Amino acid sequence: MNTSIKPLERPAGLADRVYNQLRDNIGSHQIRPGERLQEVSLAAQLGVSRTPVREALARLESEGMIVVEGRGFVVPELTDADIAEIYELRFLLEPAAVRCAVAEVTGPGDLASMSSAIDDAIAAEKIDDFRAFLEANSRFHNAWRALVPNRRMSKLLDQYVGHVRFLRVLTLGDPAARKAALTGMKNIHSAFKKRDADAAATAMHKHLEAARLYLVKAIEQIDLEKAAEQRATAP
Repeated sequence: MNTSIKPLERPAGLADRVYNQLRDNIGSHQIRPGERLQEVSLAAQLGVSRTPVREALARLESEGMIVVEGRGFVVPELTDADIAEIYELRFLLEPAAVRCAVAEVTGPGDLASMSSAIDDAIAAEKIDDFRAFLEANSRFHNAWRALVPNRRMSKLLDQYVGHVRFLRVLTLGDPAARKAALTGMKNIHSAFKKRDADAAATAMHKHLEAARLYLVKAIEQIDLEKAAEQRATAP
């Protein structure tokens, strides 16, 4: 055996890149509920081998983003129970997380990304650009989460960020929901600028309450539209 030949190393982080790509596509509804995901077709589409795809799918399944169905996976429709669980977790974690994050602010530079995201959200709202607003909103939340010093808390937040993005797509198409979201972002940002942890936690709680309210409305509207379609196609 030729001991001078070293084993080839896999490209670092390839499974992570596949995971992030699929999670983003699910969150933005490019991959929709009910759509099947299979290793072979995904590997061909992404131009990678099946191994990183298999690892990414297993990770997505462990987070509840996809479920096993037959020989592949499928993006499930979130039930009322799923949404209740997600928001129960958000109400527990996010107000506590912003408290921790506020304590890490040492100057305006720490808030630059949050400020930029709010400016972009305001600009997107003025021209009624839903996609741009959605991205600005996501960057705002990523910015404050980046300040959270507790790594385990950050990991917990990361585990459901895909679900949250998925829910935002459902709600932020509504101008009233965008207005409420922007108000919440501004209030949270204001509390960070004042380094007021209590105010930040309160603002986050109110922000989540508004988000849940508009989500319920959006789901009710979807259910009405589905019922109307079924009646229209019934024999």
